[in-house]
Amino acid sequence: MHQIGEVAEAVGLSLRTIRHWDEVGLVPPSGRSAGGFRLYTEGDIDRLRLAKRMKPLGFSLEEMRSVFDVLDRLTARRVPARERSELLERLAGFADLADSSCARLREQLTAAEELASSLRHEATRHSLPAEASARRGR
Repeated sequence: MHQIGEVAEAVGLSLRTIRHWDEVGLVPPSGRSAGGFRLYTEGDIDRLRLAKRMKPLGFSLEEMRSVFDVLDRLTARRVPARERSELLERLAGFADLADSSCARLREQLTAAEELASSLRHEATRHSLPAEASARRGR
């Protein structure tokens, strides 16, 4: 079991985020110390890492909960074929959502890179000859 500080450092999340995700029931710790401190298992840490990867893709807390629910149901017990098929369809839907978010982020990154290149070009175009050669030498 790991305390929240070491978990935050290992996962790269703030204490505030981890506490919030506990309070809203997204990633509650598996235990508490005698003093009431949150204690996390490796499974909890994996769940925090997954939530961290979903967050920048725009997944809502409810969507994250749904992903966890699907994964839990697929791995927790023997699942009848029909239910397994439905769960896999839901999981594929979340994968599609992640793919769409990735495409949107790629477009934003391309636009940002084009802007940076354009600004660099303008800075070079408007600089004095000595400044331009000094910039190229960096």
